[in-house]
Amino acid sequence: MTNPLGLYIHIPFCERKCNYCDFYSAFYNKDTLSVYLSALKDEIKKWGGTVNRPIDTIYIGGGTPSLLGEDIISLLGCIKQNFKVLSDVEITVEVNPSSSGEFLRFAKMAGVNRLSIGVQSGCDNTLKILGRTHTSAEAEATVKKAREIGIDNISVDLMIALPDSNLQTLKRDIDFILSLNPTHISAYILKIEQNTVFAKKYDTLNLPDDDDTAEQYLYMCETLEKNGYTHYEISNFSCLNKESRHNMKYWTGDDYLGLGPAAHSCVDGKRFYYPRDLQGFIKNPQTTPDGNSGDKSEKLMLGLRLSSGVDLSQIYGEIPKDIKKKINLLENAGYIKADLPRISLTDSGMLISNSIIAELIGDYL
Repeated sequence: MTNPLGLYIHIPFCERKCNYCDFYSAFYNKDTLSVYLSALKDEIKKWGGTVNRPIDTIYIGGGTPSLLGEDIISLLGCIKQNFKVLSDVEITVEVNPSSSGEFLRFAKMAGVNRLSIGVQSGCDNTLKILGRTHTSAEAEATVKKAREIGIDNISVDLMIALPDSNLQTLKRDIDFILSLNPTHISAYILKIEQNTVFAKKYDTLNLPDDDDTAEQYLYMCETLEKNGYTHYEISNFSCLNKESRHNMKYWTGDDYLGLGPAAHSCVDGKRFYYPRDLQGFIKNPQTTPDGNSGDKSEKLMLGLRLSSGVDLSQIYGEIPKDIKKKINLLENAGYIKADLPRISLTDSGMLISNSIIAELIGDYL
């Protein structure tokens, strides 16, 4: 059997755009969603007949996939009709904490066995600042409903370094996240992206400086690890054997196919994507080539995102002397753990991973 493929499906609709978000999305309209789903199913059929690979992970992201309602059943049914979906498939859907119990029941009926819930914070005032439409009570209720219908593998999002935040507010947010008992936590440092509401009002945001942001990140890492979560990737923590199997494909160089506007793919060493154009996808979906995958600098960059690290002998062959010298300096500074030829980043090293990767790429890659 050929290597299994991950499948990503983009649902590019939101009822409201969050203040920090630059993901591709369009404002929700029931008729447009219906037309989009028809085009999406046509693409699923096309690719199912082209790629003779079994599927072992499915990730439905957005946007707001919970706007699908009952249509999630026919969408996943279309995937199963057109691809060979393995029996132990991980099927994740992103869910707003204000999603209805009805959608969760439809998701369960469709075969969804993992949820990613955008909680972000346990403080209602902070949620308003972020432009989120849910409350902390709704987040709690959504997690409870999911468990009641039998979906126990639940990931929640936590955002740190927020406006007006400090260690005290972060502790409160982490305590709330831990009270939900998720199997997985995705924790992100707020980044101000261009063309977002936050970018336009940047000067009015009381954001923590770099030192305070680093302090928050390291406090979060320490607290989550003390509470039984393994820090397996720069922004991800999980209970035992509950890592995101789909997202691991991105970091380990495994193949995945993304369908929908702005969705990216990596199949058989080739990268490609659909343009950020909803109407273009509906009328005539075409992919754009995006180069080859798997070069040595990419392997180094992706490998160092993971706590398992990277085997440098697979990157350089024989490790150059000046790279060994840099590794020694970085290890003494507490940024790297080295058991050559394998190295990995510490929590502190993950904070400055881009700088470390640039140092290690040097003139060699």
